[in-house]
Amino acid sequence: MKIIAISGSPRNKATTYIAQKALDLIQEAYPKAQTELITLKGKQIAPCNACDYCKRNKDWCIIKDDANDLIKKIIEADGLLLVSPVYVMEPTPQLMSLFSRMRPIHHVFPDSLRHTLGASIAVGGTRNGGQEIAVNTMNNLLLSRSVNVVSNEVFGYHGGKVWSQDQGAQGAEADVIGMKTVTSLALKLAEMVNIVTEGCRASGK
Repeated sequence: MKIIAISGSPRNKATTYIAQKALDLIQEAYPKAQTELITLKGKQIAPCNACDYCKRNKDWCIIKDDANDLIKKIIEADGLLLVSPVYVMEPTPQLMSLFSRMRPIHHVFPDSLRHTLGASIAVGGTRNGGQEIAVNTMNNLLLSRSVNVVSNEVFGYHGGKVWSQDQGAQGAEADVIGMKTVTSLALKLAEMVNIVTEGCRASGK
């Protein structure tokens, strides 16, 4: 199985650290798994402008930037972990733009994410900095592209939420409660992906 973590941050600090930490946990629990960290730092991703090129021509988006290549990587994965800092109570504009560019999945490749599982983690600079709202939005992004959302364990609810205290990786690691939600979510996502991939293999799908 292959699991990708996407760091939606334009920087490489707490969010990227958490994304890699989650992948390390998955790799340790499932040594045969393939994992990859994708960071949106430095990527050029324009938002969808509803030109309908993909719909009319049954093709990928006509905008020439990094989005199409990233989306194709997502399609190749069995599991997708979204990790974003909270920007104005939401995920970053970079992550929102990436998902807006997935219109070809609806109009051209509708079954490409049918068996993909996803989960979400939000990182806030304050304890109650909009993490739950950002997680809700990321889960909705996944659902809108037909990705099957994996919940967290009991008391973790619908995703992972970390308080970084605006201190980067060190601040995130100091949030023992928040990092526990990361651990439980990462391992549950991997477990569910393993079950689905084995089921698809057994059924020939």
